[in-house]
Amino acid sequence: MTAPLISVTDVHKSYGRGANRFDALRGVSLDIRAGESVAIVGKSGSGKSTLMHLLALLDQPTSGRIDLEGTDTRTLRGRALNRTRNRTFGFVFQQFFLTSGTTVLDNVMLPMKIAGVGRRERKRRGLAALAQLELDDKARNKALDLSGGQKQRTVIARALVNNPRVIFADEPTGNLDTATGAVVEDILFGLNREHGITLIVVTHDEDLAARCDRRILIRDGLIVADEAVAA
Repeated sequence: MTAPLISVTDVHKSYGRGANRFDALRGVSLDIRAGESVAIVGKSGSGKSTLMHLLALLDQPTSGRIDLEGTDTRTLRGRALNRTRNRTFGFVFQQFFLTSGTTVLDNVMLPMKIAGVGRRERKRRGLAALAQLELDDKARNKALDLSGGQKQRTVIARALVNNPRVIFADEPTGNLDTATGAVVEDILFGLNREHGITLIVVTHDEDLAARCDRRILIRDGLIVADEAVAA
């Protein structure tokens, strides 16, 4: 069997000190393999968003180890860390995080600009990603003029432009109505199944979690269930 894409070993994460210390994660271990779809579920404050931030290298554990394709991520610093994160991961958040006053295309091209991709190539890949999400006709529109579903599709296009190995989706349908949310879910699972992109979803939505290959339940900073989801 191939090595895991992401391997987490006895990870703890605490905030604050002394009497004000809060242990968000209290010894979490798991492996995620390339091409899986994984739902991380739990109540608010359970530690699921903290775990996602650590998996995505947006934060560091207090103790324990996270390996990415066999590399101890504690060895990544500064530019190397940013480059790894930018090239390996795409992010889809509930809040969109779009720059509302700039165009849809400029928003989608931002990760490539950070990565140092040339303007012509940025435009080519940005338009291709928007076409994939059926948004190429909105490329010149301001982001603030989009509907909620169009904003979330723009966020997915932005997540795709650097050809990520992994997409992290944090409550990706939380701000959308049921019908629009279903479209966004179909897009994400299509990317997972048709393109082999590993999908890691943090959600309260058990119906969304049921579409994933695996469901990981976190309670009080501990994994209390890690099970395959019946097809």
